[in-house]
Amino acid sequence: MAKMIHSMIRVQDEARSLAFYREAFGLEVAERLDFESFTLLYLSNAESEFELELTVNKGRAEPYALGDGYGHLAVSVADVAAEHARLTEAGLNPRKIVDFAPGGEVIARFFFIADPDGYQIEVLERGGRYK
Repeated sequence: MAKMIHSMIRVQDEARSLAFYREAFGLEVAERLDFESFTLLYLSNAESEFELELTVNKGRAEPYALGDGYGHLAVSVADVAAEHARLTEAGLNPRKIVDFAPGGEVIARFFFIADPDGYQIEVLERGGRYK
């Protein structure tokens, strides 16, 4: 059986991305691997063993084209309203909270936020299948 351990995204500005992920999700650098043409930063927190790998390609000036295949990363929080308020107060511009109730019963409560490179992150309230 396979175990998911990380997901990788390419970012342009290491400091800006680290500041965002630290402020937004409490992620800190678990390991930094520096190579001649790129740097790998593995971010994590005490909530999960899963890591986010940021790849910084040195000397790249133009933003990455995210394409139409990327969807989003997702994180879960205990209180989505409190997290939304905290991120708003921090100036990180989360989008509005959505109560997803396709059959009349709320099955998910969430909002989206974009990182400095435009990657979308879904912030879900813990419950049901979203633990």
